[in-house]
Amino acid sequence: MAPSETAVKPPVKQTRRVTDGGRALQKGEQTKQAIIDAALGLAAQIGLEGLSIGALAEVMRMSKSGVFAHFGSREELQISVIREYYARFSDEIFVPAMKEARGLPRVRALFDNWMKRVTVELQSGCIFISGAVEFDDRPGPVRDALAGSVRIWLEAMYRAVVQAKEEGQLNPDADEEQMAFEIHGLILALHYEARFLKNPEAIHHANKGFENILARDGKKAVAASPVSEKQNPHTKE
Repeated sequence: MAPSETAVKPPVKQTRRVTDGGRALQKGEQTKQAIIDAALGLAAQIGLEGLSIGALAEVMRMSKSGVFAHFGSREELQISVIREYYARFSDEIFVPAMKEARGLPRVRALFDNWMKRVTVELQSGCIFISGAVEFDDRPGPVRDALAGSVRIWLEAMYRAVVQAKEEGQLNPDADEEQMAFEIHGLILALHYEARFLKNPEAIHHANKGFENILARDGKKAVAASPVSEKQNPHTKE
């Protein structure tokens, strides 16, 4: 005979222990997220390589063992920061762009959203770019996490360009891979020119470069921007 419903109910004391454990787990996750947020801020300033359990413990006013308990190693901490950075990157750039129509509207949205983020990162720095310098010749899980995140993003831009060609918005001989490569190159050049060389014209040149790519490879009827240069908040007046 099957046990009754009453018989399988846990005692009140046991239920309380489970609840307390759930609260402790939730608190632990909140603490871990707070540490990652702090680590992300530090990494933007001093790079992923500069991150340490000790530095974070000082910022968080925690013991080193307390910080270490949430990650287990400095390497896992760095990877957690990369994942968080990518999640925010995706939420700000990729997710909103997917609401746009396939083709050039989506390509434009990806580029425009990317530019908006760059204008903020000109002050704080980009972990993808600084991380590439730090780990380009250092194989391992941290480099793999960085490269994997960047590849996902670049593949998204490439797919958007391919879809633009499928929609008949690009010239038949347009090289989708080359277009995606050049768009990525504009962002890298913008970071270097604006952040390192302090070139006040850098954002203007990046926007102009993007329009030149579309003027070269896009069909005239659809390549023209629906937003004039004066209306574009990222373009020089």
